[in-house]
Amino acid sequence: MSITDKTDNIRLAVLADIMQSLPGSAGHTQRKRITEALVSLGSVTTYEAMRYLDCYDPRPRVHELRHQYGWQIVTIMEMGVTEAGEPHRIGRYVLVDLPPAANDDGDEGDSSQEAA
Repeated sequence: MSITDKTDNIRLAVLADIMQSLPGSAGHTQRKRITEALVSLGSVTTYEAMRYLDCYDPRPRVHELRHQYGWQIVTIMEMGVTEAGEPHRIGRYVLVDLPPAANDDGDEGDSSQEAA
């Protein structure tokens, strides 16, 4: 089964809606897209974040969510097959619990973070 096969049509529709409703490439916008996917779907893979949420490298965004904003997210490694037919490990970010402040999704106080 390929990596793309694991993303069913319902997930694709949800991811497309998130991307359409939250355009932009700023870090806070990428974090918001990832949090929306985690809350809506319960998990998001690195592949989905890159391909469908336009977060080229989701690892720093998830790190920020965990360590700056208190999101409880675990990473589960999975095997998949790329479109080229090669086996590849991908991470699946799974939402364990919301942060202490439900509105704390990484949108606030970003001016100093974005400039760094």
